[in-house]
Amino acid sequence: MAQVDPDFAAYVRGRQAHLLRIAVLMCGDVHQAEDLLQEALVKLARHWSRVGGDRPDAYVRRILYHDNITRWRRTRLETVTEEVPEPRGMQFGPAWEDRADVRAALQELTPKQRAVLVLRFLEDLTQEQTAEVLGVSVGTVKSQTSVALARMRDVLGTEWVEERGARQDATGPDTQRGAGR
Repeated sequence: MAQVDPDFAAYVRGRQAHLLRIAVLMCGDVHQAEDLLQEALVKLARHWSRVGGDRPDAYVRRILYHDNITRWRRTRLETVTEEVPEPRGMQFGPAWEDRADVRAALQELTPKQRAVLVLRFLEDLTQEQTAEVLGVSVGTVKSQTSVALARMRDVLGTEWVEERGARQDATGPDTQRGAGR
């Protein structure tokens, strides 16, 4: 059995819970998220010598996003049901991302919209950083954020979204969060 790089092991121990929360919010199911994260960490381990010291979080987030989209496309073609199954419970504390209404609203979004909101508002990445992680343009991040927040407002109600600081006007979400964000 190959020896595990101690830096890689320390990274996984320190970041696993945070990365799992991101994966859960991206795919909406804790069991799928665990599988998704495990696969992403295996891919990271293969490339640790190249990626390890240079922003491994960004590398893992990109893997999570792309693998989740691939999974979503496969299951969308395979699974056709008359009723939407109840979401499984998450195993985190009482933070906002744990709320059933937020989870349900996130499930109403496309995987790309969900990823944009998770990266922008949970991970607190800038539009440019989000675009880099997802491999899209900043304009795509802006438009996906706008559409996703509008859908969240439809599902949760405008007051719910605005109370939590995810406000957006015609100039985009960054004007509400400070310059350069």
